[in-house]
Amino acid sequence: MKNTLKVWRAKKDITQEHLAREMEVTRQTINAIERGKYDPSIKLAFRMAKFFECSIEDIFLYEE
Repeated sequence: MKNTLKVWRAKKDITQEHLAREMEVTRQTINAIERGKYDPSIKLAFRMAKFFECSIEDIFLYEE
């Protein structure tokens, strides 16, 4: 799944570490999501969308 998480982080000027603390995951998890190596749980995706005040679809782009 593609995503624009790095762009959203840049808009808020926060590090992977800061976002990881807010999401209660590791920095490695955020890094893996940004690189497309790991798809977040639906719960984590909702938390991210709420944190960035956007929809899940604004961050994550589903590909078949």
